[in-house]
Amino acid sequence: MEVLEHSVERTVVRMPVEGNTQRVGILHGGATAALAETAGSLAASTAVRDDQTIVVGVELSISHLRTAREGTVTATAVPEHLGRTSTVHLVRIEDEGGRLISTARISNRLIPRRAD
Repeated sequence: MEVLEHSVERTVVRMPVEGNTQRVGILHGGATAALAETAGSLAASTAVRDDQTIVVGVELSISHLRTAREGTVTATAVPEHLGRTSTVHLVRIEDEGGRLISTARISNRLIPRRAD
């Protein structure tokens, strides 16, 4: 995965389809979910104000709408809620032609880092 953009307003992450397919040659839903969670969790990190807080995913909901067989897919995460202890991001995953492949919603918690 390659991070193309990362800010409070939006985080964009790209991934190749090749190497992330099901046995029948289409983009694997689990790989798509991993892309959505990566983009959403990275986006949530923009709400962290110190080095003593970490971001952990608590919920991911994804709808697969279209298949992809080649090229790359790109996830764009935008904030729905940026709170002190939680975030929610909406994620659109599109193919190179701008066609919608999947949509996702990810919730993250911002929690204090444990002292080891």
